[in-house]
Amino acid sequence: MSTSPTSDRIRRFAALVRKESYQAVRDPSTTLIAFVLPLILLFLFGYGVSLDTTRTRVGLVMEETTPLTQSLAASFQASRYFAVATNRDRRVFEEDLVNGRIRGILVIPASFTTDYAAGNHPQVQVIVDGSEPNTANFVQNYAQGAVANWERQRQALMAEGAPAISIEQRFWFNPELTSRYFLVPGSIAIVMTLVGTLLTSLVVAREWERGTMEAMMATPVTAVELLIGKIFPYFLLGLAAMTLCVLLAVFLFGVPFRGSVVALYALSATFLVPALGQGLLISAATKNQFLASQLALITAFLPAFLLSGFLFEINSMPTVIQWITFIVPARYLIPSLQTVFLAGDIWPMFLHSIAVMLTIGAVFFLAAARSTRKRIG
Repeated sequence: MSTSPTSDRIRRFAALVRKESYQAVRDPSTTLIAFVLPLILLFLFGYGVSLDTTRTRVGLVMEETTPLTQSLAASFQASRYFAVATNRDRRVFEEDLVNGRIRGILVIPASFTTDYAAGNHPQVQVIVDGSEPNTANFVQNYAQGAVANWERQRQALMAEGAPAISIEQRFWFNPELTSRYFLVPGSIAIVMTLVGTLLTSLVVAREWERGTMEAMMATPVTAVELLIGKIFPYFLLGLAAMTLCVLLAVFLFGVPFRGSVVALYALSATFLVPALGQGLLISAATKNQFLASQLALITAFLPAFLLSGFLFEINSMPTVIQWITFIVPARYLIPSLQTVFLAGDIWPMFLHSIAVMLTIGAVFFLAAARSTRKRIG
């Protein structure tokens, strides 16, 4: 009794998926990359990495002690951005600044009260370590903000009344400016890059090394069936790793989740298309596990980490690098995930990201299909 070509295709595809699933379960490296490594990365970004600038250690030098300078010193000490140590001599803090024990020295000069009374615009000196530009800018800007806040309070106490203009700051979606709230969702994209690209490239390259890929290519299975059957279990594995990371992000790290589960899985599933396609292309081009792992780290992990806007602002990069970021799939997933967590569902943004990621994935799969020709050798 003959069977239809469709039923044969379904049977071959089911056999491929079953084989890959058994292999994934039996392989310890699959569990390590899919579940252990994501946990390490998530804990690292959740607890070990912080971009928050609260309680920056600074030294405050008061070269004169008057009610006016004490009032200004109290403004620095009350700031939630500074942890202040005071002294009368700046030389006490110079060694601490050089050794990195403090991040800046704030100097209220001896002429401050006299200049203020004479209306000569007294200055507060800010000394910072220029070898760390970001921290230096933070200390300078927060010191200026503390002085401006002190001046507004002084004006409010004077006979002229409150200043004519006041600034009211509001921060949407992340009022406390907690860096964990955008680092943890971004790290989920890094995890999915590892699971999708690195794991797929290693597993398929291993079969090329062992010769089992040539054996499968000698069967009636087509190239498309082979590719889809190889990646389907790892597609589900990537979604499982993502689910674990999201649960930890919400219930362990306290990251708010304001979007929908539908948007979360739609974005994640779409991102796995270029990730898995890139892994297949690397494995088909190299046929060597060591080389495949190196290429996966260089072409997938590092761009996702450095060129996606995860840690570094894309607009501050050179123009040529900004153009390169357009072909990095994580560039579209990371802001979308951060939006799902912190802002909610913004489908026009999501649909654009989904369309671009599917386009990049289609290019990878076409290239992988051409490299995985149905021939032995």
